[in-house]
Amino acid sequence: MQIYVVGGAVRDGLLGRPIADRDYVVVGATPQAMRALGFRPVGKDFPVFLHPDSQEEYALARTERKSGHGYHGFTFHAAPDVTLEEDLGRRDLTINAMARRVDGDQVAAELLDPYGGQHDLEARVLRHVGPAFAEDPVRILRIARFAARFSDFSIAPETMALMCSMVASGEVDHLVAERVWQELAKGLMETKPSRMFDVLRACGALQRLLPEVDALFGVPQRPDYHPEIDTGIHTMMVLDQSAVFEYALPVRFAALTHDLGKAQTPADILPRHIGHEERSYRLTETLCSRLRVPNECRDLALLMARFHGNIHRAAELKASTLVSLFEKVDALRRPDRFRQLLEACHCDYTGRLGWETRHYESPNRLQSALAAVNAVEAGKIAVSCVDKGKIPERIHAARVSAVRQALNETREEPEQ
Repeated sequence: MQIYVVGGAVRDGLLGRPIADRDYVVVGATPQAMRALGFRPVGKDFPVFLHPDSQEEYALARTERKSGHGYHGFTFHAAPDVTLEEDLGRRDLTINAMARRVDGDQVAAELLDPYGGQHDLEARVLRHVGPAFAEDPVRILRIARFAARFSDFSIAPETMALMCSMVASGEVDHLVAERVWQELAKGLMETKPSRMFDVLRACGALQRLLPEVDALFGVPQRPDYHPEIDTGIHTMMVLDQSAVFEYALPVRFAALTHDLGKAQTPADILPRHIGHEERSYRLTETLCSRLRVPNECRDLALLMARFHGNIHRAAELKASTLVSLFEKVDALRRPDRFRQLLEACHCDYTGRLGWETRHYESPNRLQSALAAVNAVEAGKIAVSCVDKGKIPERIHAARVSAVRQALNETREEPEQ
């Protein structure tokens, strides 16, 4: 029996990047032998064991083939006669198919690299290991995700050609929603998330998986507000801003979907996009339902789609409109989510050509107004109100008055 550390830990070690965790492969062992050494089995579809002390995962060397059963449509063969090279050969990219031998607590210096991963690492190339790549279309998403992580890496021409072929043959059309979302969420959290979508668009997968996003490219916007003009480019810039500011996943997803409605703007009013917020809301709702997006991400994305225009115009909104906005987005009960909504709007504002470092004033005005609203003692108003049916009206009026005072608003015209 021999143990090897494989995959990302080896790759990141060669790159000098931090190693978050290690994956181990055990060659020449049986499940019985692993149990005898104190390892605890955890894998349902293939043999994976937890180390008795470190609790790290150790997987028996295995081969795989596509089928209609088993783990995500694959069956696995794990046996003592499966070699390290065979195990590495089932992996997606050459840079993820390297290993080092483990002796006790020591990792050997010798690099085991049967598929040229070190050369591709030095050349900054993402290349598939072999023909088995085509058996799992989720690997298209994985390559796109790695392109977002290693933004200075190119994709080998033969790998891109294979990806295009897989898309053309309809392979990605059969991906289950959970797998698409899992990879999409990981890609959104990478350092250059726009690269994921560049790669998916280049091979045709974006149109199949996220047609609402793909449709944004080529749609013009007003150059005075959007010097980059193209809505798709703007969306990618907004997304990358969310990574620059290291915002959370819900903010990044909201950045991706906030302008989906612009793809359906009537041609006769372009490059203006009147009413695009409601169209964006409907399309975001459809996308989230299809991909089974988690509630936290879905809810923020829907709020962003519908209200980002009002938030950008906060300086123009009167006190009553601001209070109504807070009530609609549930800012009083969900302050953390409201903060994330402002973060997404911050990305939208700065995600424009030449606007990256502009000061965004709306959050300051809105937070000042919200602080004034929170200072209103709704409980006292409710107790003192004789006509209980007018409690909501009285509370709303008090909040409007507090916001007027906080913002030094003196306008007397009717509120909107």
